[in-house]
Amino acid sequence: MLIRVDPGSAVPLGDQIAARVRRAIADGEVAPGERLPSARALAASLGVNLHTVLRGYQRLRDEGLIELRRGRGAVVLAGTPARARLLEQVRALVSEANALGLSEEEVVGLVRRGLRGSEA
Repeated sequence: MLIRVDPGSAVPLGDQIAARVRRAIADGEVAPGERLPSARALAASLGVNLHTVLRGYQRLRDEGLIELRRGRGAVVLAGTPARARLLEQVRALVSEANALGLSEEEVVGLVRRGLRGSEA
């Protein structure tokens, strides 16, 4: 898995790292049970601060995609590819909604209508 970041992007580096790993999980490039590069090694290879990588990894942990353990590092959890794909789609939806100027309430309303429509 190749991770690249764009220091000139408006997207924080930690978020860029999380997005790349999320995409790798969704695409099956990284399998459940597989270890991710250590935060220290990834920080060194990207030329970023260790805490930047840890923020990205913590975001993935909070999303339920990876497990972080001292001495074991970051490990992809089982059953995460579908969840990762869904999170990528949600992020795309939010990005599109922001571009259209929709409020959070409007987006939530659209999602609720979509859910009710799928029940019919």
